[in-house]
Formats: sequence, C-alpha cells, structure tokens
Amino acid sequence: MRESQNIEYKESWRDEYLKWICGFANAQGGKIYIGIADNHEVVGVADAKRLMDDIPNKIVNMLGIVADVNLLEKEDKQYIEISVEPSAIPISLKGVYHYRSGSTKQVLNGASLHQFLMRKMGKTWDDVERIPYSEDLLDRGAIDYFLQKGIQADRIDASLLNEDTRSVLDSLELLSDNGSLKNAAILLFGKRPQRYFTGVQFKIGRFGNDESDLIFDDIVEGNILQMADKVVELLKSKYLISPIHYEGMQRVATLEIPEKALREMLYNAIVHKDYRGSAIMMWVYNDHVELWNEGELPENMDVFTLLKKHKSRQRNPKIANVFYRAGLIEIWGRGINKIRTEFEKVEMPMPDFEETEGGLMVSFKRKHPAHQDKGSDSATTQVTTQVTTQVTTQVQALMTAIGNEEMSVKQLMEALNLKNRHNFLDNYLTPAIEGGLLTPIFPNQPRHPRQKYRRK
Repeated sequence: MRESQNIEYKESWRDEYLKWICGFANAQGGKIYIGIADNHEVVGVADAKRLMDDIPNKIVNMLGIVADVNLLEKEDKQYIEISVEPSAIPISLKGVYHYRSGSTKQVLNGASLHQFLMRKMGKTWDDVERIPYSEDLLDRGAIDYFLQKGIQADRIDASLLNEDTRSVLDSLELLSDNGSLKNAAILLFGKRPQRYFTGVQFKIGRFGNDESDLIFDDIVEGNILQMADKVVELLKSKYLISPIHYEGMQRVATLEIPEKALREMLYNAIVHKDYRGSAIMMWVYNDHVELWNEGELPENMDVFTLLKKHKSRQRNPKIANVFYRAGLIEIWGRGINKIRTEFEKVEMPMPDFEETEGGLMVSFKRKHPAHQDKGSDSATTQVTTQVTTQVTTQVQALMTAIGNEEMSVKQLMEALNLKNRHNFLDNYLTPAIEGGLLTPIFPNQPRHPRQKYRRK
C-alpha cells in the first residue's frame, strides 16, 4: 500500500482525524489506515474492538455520514481501514468545511468555500441570479454583435435576429426561472457590468525595462463579449508594432504577435476569469508581454496537464457557451494547441504558462523588441516612434477610405471597421486634420449635426 492523495496512514486513532474524513468526503473520497506507520509498516492497534465501535459512531454523530470501517490483520497484527466515499452534499465538522486537495487537507473559507458550496449544489457563479430583468440595463448592440458572429460561424440560426432581447437571453439560459438576469447575462450583454462587478476591467500598461518603469497605460471596460476586440484594437494602435510589407501590389501590416494566438489568449483570460476578483492585467515590456487573469486552474489540473491534450473544463460554462456560439472559442480544450500552432507558423517560441498569485500568467516574446538601454528615456523614445509610425499608417488608411467623398465620423469608422470612437478620433481623424490632409465641411462648427470631412 502506497500513500497517495487519497490514502493516509496513522499509527493510532485520534479524534482529530475526523477532519481528514471530512476532507475526503468533500473531495474524491479516500481511505485512512489506523495501525500503519508512515513507512507503511503494520504496527497494529490496541483495543481494536472498542475502536470498531467508537469510530463509526463518531463519524455518524459528528459528520452525518456513514463510512465503511473494517478490521484487517497482517502478521498477527490488527489494523483498521476507514473507507470514505465522496459525498454529494457539503460535509462540515463543527461548522468547518475541510477539503482534501492533492495530498494535503485544507480548510475552506471565503471565495473557495463559496465556490465549493455552489459546485456541490450543481451551480456555477455565472449561473447565479443577480438582478431583476430590465432592458435598460442591456446593450442591444452587444446582442446583435453576438448574433451576427454566431450566424457567420454557423452556430446560430439566422431566425434569432428577429427575436427580442428577452427571447435571445432565454435561449442562452441567461435568465433565472423567475426571469431575472444571471451574472453571465450582465457580464456578456450589460451596458455597465462594472456597476455590479468591480473586476470587469482589462488593464494594459506599457513599461520600459521593468515594472517600475511605467510609460503609459489604459483601462478597457464594458461587456466582456466585445472586450477582446477593444483590447486588440488598442494594442495595435499604441502598444505593439505592425511592420509593413508588400504582397505583390498589396500593402500588408502584420502584427508582431500572431493575432489568432493573441485573441485565443485573450478569450481564455476573459472566459476563465474569476470575476469576484481583480482586473485582467497585461504588461507590455520592451521585449515581451505578460498576461494575467485571476482564477486558479480546475481541481486535478496543473500547467503540465494544461499544455497537453485535455478536456475543456469551464469555470464559467454559461459565459463559455456564449463565446462558443459566437464562434470565438472551441469547446474541445484545443486552445493551447491553436496558440502553439500560430507561434510555430512565424517561428516564435511558445508562450510560457505559470500559476501564480491565484491566477494564470502567460508570458510571450515580442518579435520586434525595443533596445534594452538603461533608464526609461530609450523606451519612451521607442514608444513615441512606434506610435508616430503607426499613426502615419492609420492616417493613410483613413485617406484611402475617404477617397474623394465627404464622410461623417460614423461612416469613416464603418469603412475602417473600427468600433472605438476615441481611438478613431485620437489616432486617425485628428492627425489627418492637424497634418493638413482633411478638413471639416463646417470648420467653425465642429459639433455640427451634419458634420463631415473631405480632402483638403
């Protein structure tokens, strides 16, 4: 017999071992052998008959469960086997919940206890009812975005486009039995989910040589379904480089990080995040990028298992289902392999994955690192040059889109497939006007309701 995550050896019985029995019952079950030393030598127990009466009674009276207690013998020495089955309901000892994790026992409290109790009840956090239904709280644009993506991916019937908001949410099981909004509904389609969950943010910082050398930063908020699009747009416009090359006569800008892999990492961080915690964090350094989201890996899974072929296990199944139906993710646990494949295509090293500070950290190299000079001046110069170069590229795209027409801000953003108005104004329109390339048709009335722009 070998000691493992579900077997314990004790030389003699003590009532404190009821904690171990409680932990086994709350986890995957297990066995405790009384009368066997740590070196697996049978030392026997004294007064085995009394223990065979006392132990089962204490288990029933203190824990409310029944365990198999067997008297065994080896080399004329008696020892006791206590076999504990996993319990379908939470088990506590004097109001304290113990849990067997790996080869250790832990006391559950706070967020871990809340998550454990919901799991035992067959519920997940994103499936919990939050607030009464109100369409004023929901963003119909986000719902239409979801429907269009899902139809394009052939995972949603086009007839859903004709359904009202409540019907769409109901079809996705995002409403409770009494019609209230679940946590997932607010996160996915809420106008301001940050009012209810402080952790619904994506923080990005541009750093020089180390974390103390912050150059600039941004915070992305809003619904989590469209969050990855906003982050990618921001990374392209301010944080990462997109070198220009030509394919024949076609001018092509390719992001230095494989975009499909980048999106997969962003989707993973958003879908699997524990939204009771803090924001998703991204650190963009001179030579690499780090991405962290709160939420430990599922039980019995570590980074080594994550990097191999594995079953998909969602922390937030309601959220994951919507991302899947929108064609943004798969449900077969193939995300890591997709990331690996995309990095291999461009001959870049596979990202590193690490469990740290209650979450998952992903680190990956930049293809075009900045110079590693001392101090932040060099890094600041590099960032300024990078942004200026990209603004020029963006202005060129704007000039191509407008041609010889007069177009409004909305028309130009649609032509460029942009959704962030601030990004468009700061990095496209304003530089074009200040550079003398475009002019408003109502120059003295910048907020004119029929304002449009044309070549100067």
